[in-house]
Amino acid sequence: MDSIIEQAGKMAKSDLKQLRWALGISGALSIVFGVVILIWPGISLYAMVILFGAFSLANGIVNLATAISGRIKQGRGWLAVAGLLGIAVGVVVFLWTGMSALALLYVIGVYAVLLGLITIAGAFSLPFEVGDRALFVLTGLVSILFGIVMFAKPGDGALVLLALIAAFALVTGVSELVVAIGGKRLLERDIKRTLEQARPKPRSASASSAT
Repeated sequence: MDSIIEQAGKMAKSDLKQLRWALGISGALSIVFGVVILIWPGISLYAMVILFGAFSLANGIVNLATAISGRIKQGRGWLAVAGLLGIAVGVVVFLWTGMSALALLYVIGVYAVLLGLITIAGAFSLPFEVGDRALFVLTGLVSILFGIVMFAKPGDGALVLLALIAAFALVTGVSELVVAIGGKRLLERDIKRTLEQARPKPRSASASSAT
């Protein structure tokens, strides 16, 4: 019995570790996206379209692959929806590389709002502690606010918009990395608790004497 429980524990650790890796990779991609925008303020519209398309597509593939390959059920739906959103936006952008700056602005705005809603939902579906859950909710709210700003003020200048996009990517990326790294202790604690509950309880002395 112990060997079966230990094997189940190892499988659970592998799946939870995969979930953390997905969050970490997603955060790293967001940070790289934001940094590239900051160090390339004179980026052309075409390059910006390609960069955003590659970012959203890669992010979507990582999340969807994790949702499909992992055996963990908790949070799988969130990863799948987030992955499909990223892939869909990436495909649209690559099929429409000649879009105008305003169109790109609206695409990013829609992506930010939907991603924010999905992130808030993920905060309550993933196995997070209170602090990590609050951080994830805050990230989702920032994403939604960013998308609303993109719709409300589309003509505030290229540099301002690039700064907003970079700030959004950096905030999202850092929060995901923090949750991915900080959530390790929580996941290990949950696995330990589950294994302890699954182990057969020793028979009491009174029960032994009665038999």
